[in-house]
Amino acid sequence: MSDSTPDGEEEGKKFGMVSGVFIPTLLTILGVIMFLRLGWVVGSVGLVGSWAIIGLAFMITTTTTLSMSSIITNMKIGPGGVYSIISRSLGLEAGGSIGVPLYMSLALSMVMYIFGFREGIRMVFPQFSSLLIDLVVFGILFIIVLLSTNVAFKIQYVILAVLVVSIIAVLLGGQTQEVSYEFTTGGRNGSFWIVFAVFFPAATGIIAGANMSGELKEPKKAIPFGTLAAIAVSFVIYMVLAYWLARSASPDELVTNLMVMIERSYYAPLVLAGLLAATFSSALNSIVGASRILQAMGEHNILPGSDWYSKKAATGEPRNAILITGVIVVLGLFLRDLNTVAPLITMFFLLAYAIINVIILIEHQLELVSFRPLLKIPLAVPLLGTFGCFLAMFIINPAFSFVAVVVVGLFYYVLIHRHLESKSRYGDVRSSLFVALAEWAAKKSNDLPRAQKRAWVPNILVPTKNPTEIRGISSFLRDIAYPRGSVSMVGVGMEKRNVRIENQFKDISKTFKENGIYYDWTIIEGKDFETGAKNSMQTLKRSLFSPNIAFFRMPDIVNGENDLKEVMKSATENRLVVILFADHPTAGLGQEKRINLWLPKRCLGWAPPEKPPNCNLALLIAYKLKVNWRAELNILVPTEDEDIVENEKKNIHGLLEAARIPVDNLEVKPLSAEEWIDQAPQADVNIFSLHSKPDFDMIRDRVHKAESTCIYCRDSAVESVLA
Repeated sequence: MSDSTPDGEEEGKKFGMVSGVFIPTLLTILGVIMFLRLGWVVGSVGLVGSWAIIGLAFMITTTTTLSMSSIITNMKIGPGGVYSIISRSLGLEAGGSIGVPLYMSLALSMVMYIFGFREGIRMVFPQFSSLLIDLVVFGILFIIVLLSTNVAFKIQYVILAVLVVSIIAVLLGGQTQEVSYEFTTGGRNGSFWIVFAVFFPAATGIIAGANMSGELKEPKKAIPFGTLAAIAVSFVIYMVLAYWLARSASPDELVTNLMVMIERSYYAPLVLAGLLAATFSSALNSIVGASRILQAMGEHNILPGSDWYSKKAATGEPRNAILITGVIVVLGLFLRDLNTVAPLITMFFLLAYAIINVIILIEHQLELVSFRPLLKIPLAVPLLGTFGCFLAMFIINPAFSFVAVVVVGLFYYVLIHRHLESKSRYGDVRSSLFVALAEWAAKKSNDLPRAQKRAWVPNILVPTKNPTEIRGISSFLRDIAYPRGSVSMVGVGMEKRNVRIENQFKDISKTFKENGIYYDWTIIEGKDFETGAKNSMQTLKRSLFSPNIAFFRMPDIVNGENDLKEVMKSATENRLVVILFADHPTAGLGQEKRINLWLPKRCLGWAPPEKPPNCNLALLIAYKLKVNWRAELNILVPTEDEDIVENEKKNIHGLLEAARIPVDNLEVKPLSAEEWIDQAPQADVNIFSLHSKPDFDMIRDRVHKAESTCIYCRDSAVESVLA
């Protein structure tokens, strides 16, 4: 085809390794710092010192490139380069939190490259207006990119030719003095690390090719090989030029004369042309890469207006994203000086590189079957890359490093609340990461005694024949489980699975998920409720979040009482506490503002350090409801003897103090619960201890007399209100 480029792009403007990755990356790395700052680096720290700085900078970018390449050869990468890599590994929220600042950094990088190009022009034409030059150069760049990326990439060959000729012109000149192989760690212009900070941005162009991931013929091959080849070539060029500079001028001249490379070259106009070509190509690659990241984020609705800037023209160009990027660049041009934010731009690049290395560290540790990269790298590579990126960040500018981390964190916080995953068809490794952490925690917890009273949280098992009956009390389950508990619902007594019932369980699960409660459900087929409930308790008691509470609703009919008694007996045998929920037919849970807790006589004989008998769960549930409802808690204590009322109050105060339960009112009366209940303070819920042989008629009578829902709690040997 006539539109093909020398490396054989196919129809649809798909680019190959050379034009799509190698050349853009090489031209971005060989930029203004090479022409105007490398001499200053050599003069400041000596030849060996400059080689060390070049080597360290390229070590960081090489390890990051190897990590990036390993990820790319293990997945189908989409448009957006680094944004796509992070999104498909750690989720859209992580991708967006890095992608947004990275996009802005690329756009503002274009502004800085235009400023560099302008300075080269003013060396020849000092009378020209700076702003006029900036706007004209931007206009040319913008028109090229807006017309066609294919045209932009063809221009790269001309720019590369100019750059090669300019480097040859440099090497043919100079070299008039002996080389001093000195290594200066601190001297003319500060410490080794200050000089490193000035040089390092030269090595941050490694994502120029990766940003074209959506328009490459074979990204799995083109990005790794093209980027690594560009790094290797540019590394050799920097090392050779450092040697040439050390041979061509004294350290003092190198430090004071930033134009020394141009002045000592064989033919200065050629080198100036190289400087202009380098800054022009870097600006071109910045707007091309930035618009691709914005368009990719638009496909996932990361920012407002995504439907508009995610669209592509008939030619495949992200025209709308290019227009938005152009507006940002023009606004940046009118700022006139980006020196104050330039370090922040570098920080965002480094943070993105660090996360790429972290992804490989996570994948290595998870050891998932799905992690089968064609390019396998040792664990030392991402470790070195991660350490190098964070080291460079905090050496270059600790304050801006902190700001960059905070900005990314804020973006992540905003995006996590937008539920972006429902808009993505791609998976990531986050669930596997948390499963791995859970497995580690499970193994550790198995080494500890099973009954950890201080670690007790309400993990509720809810056997039910019909999930519909749970829908009305899901808020109550949430309130006794929140914030660290869990709810496991089991459909039992069903002869076969039913799609409608499964959908009901799924709908209920949304309530718990929205409130941050861990929730799961299953269906156990069986002939009756009793068998299914017993099987569920035995099956789940050794699970990771093993239930410690068996929750039952009061049966509507007398025929269900015998089955329920047997199931509650089985729960006690399986060391589960029992909650029996006897709801009032009309009052429900009322306004959730007042709780009555009835303490039985057997609690009054409590003395430390023993546990109060069969009062622990009732006290704990009352406390959970008080906190989550922000309700008033009344303690009501029936006693048989009026003479001991004051003594019993003293005992209860001691129990409450030891249990650290805040109480609003405490009443002790010489009445039975049945005599007192219809005279007691009106409450939204009344909580009682549950006898081992419950009287269901008495329970129904109390619901009627109290005109409220009643909760009955039976202890096991595990929980303790004194823990």
